[in-house]
Amino acid sequence: MSEPRKALARRPLAAIGVAISAGLAVGFLLVPREPSPGDDTRPLPSLRFLGKTLPSNEQAPKLALQWARSYLSGRFRLKLPDGAEREIYLGQLGVELDKVHLASLVRDARDRTSAFVQLARAHAQPGVALPLPVVVDRERALQTLLTLKDELDRIPSDARLDLEKRTLVPEVRGRKLDVDASLAAIESALRDGATVAELKFSERKPRRLASELGQVDFSQVLGFFETRYDRSQRQEARTYNLRLAASRLDGHVLMPGEVFDFNAVVGPRDEANGYKVATVIAEGELVDGIGGGTCQISGTLHGAIFFAGLELVERIPHTRPSSYIKMGLDATVVYPTINFRFKNPYSFPVVLHETVKNGVVRAEVLGPERPRTVTFVRRILDAIPYEELERPDKELPRGERVLSQRGMAGFKLRRYRIVRSGQHAVRERWDEIYPPTSQIVRVGTGDMKEGSVKRQDDPHPEYLADELLVMTQGADADEEQGTSLTESREPGKYGEAGWTRAAGMPFYETRSEGDRGSGGAAERPEKDPKAKEKSRKKPASDKPT
Repeated sequence: MSEPRKALARRPLAAIGVAISAGLAVGFLLVPREPSPGDDTRPLPSLRFLGKTLPSNEQAPKLALQWARSYLSGRFRLKLPDGAEREIYLGQLGVELDKVHLASLVRDARDRTSAFVQLARAHAQPGVALPLPVVVDRERALQTLLTLKDELDRIPSDARLDLEKRTLVPEVRGRKLDVDASLAAIESALRDGATVAELKFSERKPRRLASELGQVDFSQVLGFFETRYDRSQRQEARTYNLRLAASRLDGHVLMPGEVFDFNAVVGPRDEANGYKVATVIAEGELVDGIGGGTCQISGTLHGAIFFAGLELVERIPHTRPSSYIKMGLDATVVYPTINFRFKNPYSFPVVLHETVKNGVVRAEVLGPERPRTVTFVRRILDAIPYEELERPDKELPRGERVLSQRGMAGFKLRRYRIVRSGQHAVRERWDEIYPPTSQIVRVGTGDMKEGSVKRQDDPHPEYLADELLVMTQGADADEEQGTSLTESREPGKYGEAGWTRAAGMPFYETRSEGDRGSGGAAERPEKDPKAKEKSRKKPASDKPT
């Protein structure tokens, strides 16, 4: 902070003047008039300080100092717009008493020749009200207010539909603490010796009001998608994050032509918003991070809006394939840098519905009718080999090797979406790359004996992916009017166990698995009871090139 700003930061709040009786301001720069012969015989105006009357004797300076210290040692209340209050000590705001100035004020108030005594008499004022002379460390005060801001700011919440109760949840207006205006209000209250000041906020309006949602029809499922999650106790924090993120978007209404912004609706994934530490993907590695699991909510939602025929605006795949969802259907999100956005292309509103229960994350797009049938086609064009990295570890016996992270090949793939409406069909195409994930092996450099440390290899198996995958959902997909998802797979060279070793990539065989098939179908978790798998060969017309 510059010297001029520091001087401004610690300026006395009452350095300009004092209030006379009901608020008359008196300047210290006024030139006093010559006293008249009768001045010395007239009584002095009464002296008020912090709401009390000071005696007109030598005890006045001592009492004023005592009252000022008592005031500054007490708590100061900050009033919120909703009537609630926060209490703080004035020391937290860097408020200090200017004792020299206080003594000067009391002395001048007892001086018959002082400017403000003479002015009080000139205006026939019966009393003089002294201000409280304090110095505020503005830098410290601003830091305290910024801490409060993190607590008091409120994100606006759009009106939405409670799909379980079939009720309308009204909007909640947000607010943002105006730190500068709040500090000015506090300084004004301190000058008057008040014990409460009103914090100043700017309003943050929600985008969707309850009045706009009265006639929304959400009787039909336009598209849905499901993924599985681990319900075990060790994944309790991740499950909690899944439910929290899903609750933020469940019931959200998207008007015709409107764009859904995942980060804006779900909000920051941090401890302040209730999220817990769970596994996340960071630069291709699985690590612990706040909000782990949110990407499964966005990925499942992406599957639902994909098959509902909504328009993709922004979507980024993961830096490595995920075990809970097929490549080409995931959608990574990182607040606030990586987002997932889509647009409602229909002439009617659609409602988003996402639940997390019984080991299943299910996302639905709801509306009055399902006019389209959608087919997802994904073909793997090539695999990108991964490398093996060795990292020394002094916590392992010398020469001991432990698989810290199993390598995963990268993939170049092409995906299509074929949207049919009656006899009309539209085909979209995207090319994507999933970079390879390095295989990491910890190599012991310690002096302990082999077997003294329990060996724990990465339990993840070899990653398998069908070379060709076709999925269809919609009103024309089957006899159940779009309530099922039909799938057709061709494993090809990437879908059979042992393919990475055959391709010359370093394969690590863990002791615990012996060689239990060396892998598992990572894209084929527990079978969806609602999915219908057709023959492994799809008609040639459904294989775009």
